Amino acid sequence: GDPWAQPEIPQAVVTTLALGVLGAVVTTVLATPAAWLTVRHPGRRSRLLEGAGYLASSLPGIIIALALVTVTIRLAPPLYQTVVTVVVAYAIMFMPRALVALRAGLAQAPPSLEEAARALGLSPLASRMRVTLPVIAPSAVAGAALVALGIANELTATLLLAPNGTRTLATEFWSASSSVAYSDAAPYALLLVLSSVPAVAILLARTRRTSQKDTP
Repeated sequence: GDPWAQPEIPQAVVTTLALGVLGAVVTTVLATPAAWLTVRHPGRRSRLLEGAGYLASSLPGIIIALALVTVTIRLAPPLYQTVVTVVVAYAIMFMPRALVALRAGLAQAPPSLEEAARALGLSPLASRMRVTLPVIAPSAVAGAALVALGIANELTATLLLAPNGTRTLATEFWSASSSVAYSDAAPYALLLVLSSVPAVAILLARTRRTSQKDTP
């Protein structure tokens, strides 16, 4: 039969997009304080916080997933195999992608810009919202795109932690290929490749803008 006629394809696409966007937003939000402390308040504590993020993400996905299985079953059973738990796993696994991008953005927004805004009468919060946020926004979007790309291709944590019946492009590709149904797996493989196009486009646009700024 036609491999594109599989009824699971639309659900897998929607679920992959939903988890990718949600995971990217949560990861970027959680990475922002760590990036801020590292750039604006460098010191031992900020380095330890940043290092903890890199260390946790360096662990194999299976270890992170099994650790969260143990924690949720023992301490918070209602969270086991929920979207909350799988998004937490994504945040742990892909935090460095958001951290690196946010640090690069904050490096382009020196504290002197906020000080000038406060000298003009803005409050600290208003100066950050009107001066710093627009500067780091492109970097935050680029970091979120990298995170979303990683989530779209993630398999282990999704299989172990997502609610029963969750279908993503990665899980459906794995299921079909494990059954040696390669023709059924082909649409998922192609859609996974196509899912990287928006993220790559965002990164290329970010790189182009950065190079234009650096060019005298």
